[in-house]
Formats: sequence, C-alpha cells, structure tokens
Amino acid sequence: MEFSIKTGSAEKLSSDCLIVGVFEDNALSPSAQILDQASGGTLSKMMARGDMHGKLASTLLLHDVAGCQSHRVLLLGLGQRDQLTDAQLRKALVAAVKAIHATGTQQALNCLAEVEVKDHHQQVRSSTWKVSQIIEAVSDVSYRFEHMKGKAQEQNKLKLHHMDILVDAAHQADAQEGLKQGMALAKGIAFTKDLGNMPPNICTPAYLADQAVALAKQYDLQAEILEKADVEKLGMGSFLGVAQGSIHPPKFIIVKHLKGDAKRKPIVLVGKGITFDTGGISLKPGADMDEMKFDMCGAASVLGTIKAIAEMQLKVNVIGVVPTCENMPDANAIRPGDILTSMSGQTIEVLNTDAEGRLILCDALTYVERFEPEAVIDIATLTGACVIALGHHASGLYSNQDALADEVLEAGEMSLDRAWHMPLWDDYQAQLDSNFADMANIGGRAAGSVTAACFLARYTKAYAWAHLDVAGTASRSGKEKGATGRPVPLLTEFIKRRYAK
Repeated sequence: MEFSIKTGSAEKLSSDCLIVGVFEDNALSPSAQILDQASGGTLSKMMARGDMHGKLASTLLLHDVAGCQSHRVLLLGLGQRDQLTDAQLRKALVAAVKAIHATGTQQALNCLAEVEVKDHHQQVRSSTWKVSQIIEAVSDVSYRFEHMKGKAQEQNKLKLHHMDILVDAAHQADAQEGLKQGMALAKGIAFTKDLGNMPPNICTPAYLADQAVALAKQYDLQAEILEKADVEKLGMGSFLGVAQGSIHPPKFIIVKHLKGDAKRKPIVLVGKGITFDTGGISLKPGADMDEMKFDMCGAASVLGTIKAIAEMQLKVNVIGVVPTCENMPDANAIRPGDILTSMSGQTIEVLNTDAEGRLILCDALTYVERFEPEAVIDIATLTGACVIALGHHASGLYSNQDALADEVLEAGEMSLDRAWHMPLWDDYQAQLDSNFADMANIGGRAAGSVTAACFLARYTKAYAWAHLDVAGTASRSGKEKGATGRPVPLLTEFIKRRYAK
C-alpha cells in the first residue's frame, strides 16, 4: 500500500473513492460540507431522509455525486461530534477500509485527518498523529498473508493500492512527518505479522536468525548469532534445557541499533522466540495447537520494532535480544522433575515443561546485564492465565519500577496498543518455592501470569525492567486467525518518547 499527502479542496481532487466523515447530529465534517455545497445539498438530503445517521463506523457508498471529481463517495459515521476519541477514529477507519475493499477502488482520497480527535487526557491529537494512525489502521486492515498460497489466489488480491490523505496546507509539514512515521510503523508491524504467520516448518530458529541478519544488513546495523556451543560456554543451562528436545539447534540472536549518543546506555528489548510450542512432555491438548507457531511473536515484535525505528531513522540506542528454539517432546526432552542451572547460577525445578518461555527468557535477562541497559523490556506470549485475566484487549504489564511502568502505559495509550499494570508483589514469590532447587518454574493455577513474572523478576535485579505478557494480544484466533503485530506500536512509541525527553 502506498500513501501520500494532498492539499486542496476535496470535491476538486480526482479519486476512485472519496472518504468523508459525518456525525450523529446530522453535522458534516469540513470536506463533507464543501462536497454538500458543490452537489446541491446531496449529503444533507440523504441524512435528512435517514439514509445515514452518522453512527460510529457506519458507512454509505454513493456513486457519481454531482460536483465531485471522485467516482465514489464513502460517507463514514463518526458518532457524536464532540466525543470522537482516538480509539473511535481507529474503529471508523477500519470500517471505511473494509467498505472500500468491497468495491473496485484502486486509489482513495481520505479526508479524516481534518476532524478533531481527543486522546485519553482529552488533549487534541496532532496532524502528525492522525496521519500516522490513518496509515497504520489502513495498512493493518489491508494486510494479507499469502506467501504460502498458490497462484490461483492472485485473483483475490485487494484492488486498493494507494491512498491520498487530505490535509490543510498549514499542517502539511506535520502531515509529512506523520506520513514518514506511519509508513515506517506499518512496515515494522507487517514484518512482525509475516514472521508470526510463517509456518513452523519454515520459521525455525535458524530462519529467525537469518531474518535478523538480513534486517541488520538492510539498515546498517550490527547482528550477532550465538550458536549452541556459544550458549553452552555461557552456561545457559535453562535455555538449553528447553532446546534439547528439538532437532533444530537453538539460536541466540543479538541485533544492535546504535545510532544515538555513544555515551548513552541502550534500551534492550528481549523477545521470547519459541518457534513452536508443543508443551514438551507436558503435552498441550491437540485442539488449536497449530496456533503455537505464534509462540515466537515476542521475538517477532522485537525485530519488527527495530525495523520500524530504523525506517524512521531515529537516533536511538536499542538492542534486540532473542533466545529462540522449539519446545518438543523428544526422547531427549526435559521432564517434569528435572533441575536446570541457569546462567545466573540459580537452579530451577521443572514442574511443567509447558512453562518453557520463562526458562529461555531468564538466561537472556541475565545475559543483557553486560549492556548496562538504561531499561529492559521483555515481550512474551508467556501465559494463558494472562488471557483469562485481561482477554485480548490489553497486554499484561509487570515492572520492578513504577516510573518505567508508567512510561510503558502512556506509550500504550498514545499508540492505541494498551497494556494494564499488574502486581509484582513479594507475596506471590512463595508460590515458586521448591523442595529441591532454588525455585520451581510454575507457581500453581492461582495468579499464573503474576507468578510467571515473579519468576523473571528474580533475574532482573541489576536494572530497570518491564515485562509484557502478550499471550492475548499478539495473535487472533478464529476466522481472523493471525498475528496482530502488537506490541510494535507500543514499543516504538516508548522508544520515541524516552528519547524525546
């Protein structure tokens, strides 16, 4: 999908489809008002007749409107005029793109950057944000994963390939910045989705490592891949324990985006990279097990975020770290009752081999101490318990510093990729007690997402750390099954805001 910024009067610009907003009180957006005048009141008459009520995300497609150079006009409902929030704008954009995809439109003109939108603080969103959000939303709805489909699918490809975004000439510079940010973010999200959606027989640890190396080469970054022998020398017994049941050797991926002040310590992103999770000896139920290819979406989001900030050419220091392997029930796989020695020297009694994500992350979290990071965020599809707690709307957020947690929460609100702050109290730590090792890898059914975070917290005492449990947000099930690209928007916004200070 291509995007560009346009200025001028909506009715005089040619397109296959012009998108204008209308409100519930029969009010028209600025471009809709101009179009209404040019057409002799066509829009007003339709709303007066009740053909369009302006309800949020409702649509009405008109053809050959008098006085308009566009072949079609899509009226898009924006709800109450004084109550349009950023989240509602996103919902309306999704509805608009779906309606356009049902037509033969190849090039559209979007006039929604002109409407006033407020954030959760009731502050008016900038033109930069609105343009960026339009691009992200349109790209998200238009995304298709067809890499593995035959040529017969060519006829099903979407016709819409270009969208112009109309802005006032006074906001053109801000809009161009939004265009740059939005397109960069869309590329990072699409990259994350592609990795997540790739089948596990192709997206192996070696494949992820190759993608990381290619990413580094494309943007002049530094990439290092630690092989099994390297990991053994480092004493990552916990990571190796999970990996030992698979014929695919583990990889430990490091990508460095060091474009900022050389004296500034990096932000480190750590992504869980289980390319397929059977549960190991503690085998998962067969239903929906195919979705366990999404267990590397944390890793995918790290690489996607690095792609986004590289596309934006941000002068920031960010290091992505990805421990990646498969969790398989081979004859050599770890068993419940085994005890592993982590890189930190702490021992772990494995009570359930399906609690493997924390076993690979703990060694990665010990490894990143060498970077003396200013902050570390790990991202993992870690627990089904987080899905029970928060559903599919918010990612679970844990942190050993409230100030860092607040930054992450604010980045989520600003990017519409929200998280919710969960407790990390010492009260929960006792659930990880073991009679035979320093700790167990599970703490029982109660507060499963919390105890998983408490486990990781034992390896993060040397730095400011936040953990995002994205089990409910990194992918969708059912008819719309697929990776979502989250939390790339949150992470990118966090990095931008941290450096903007």
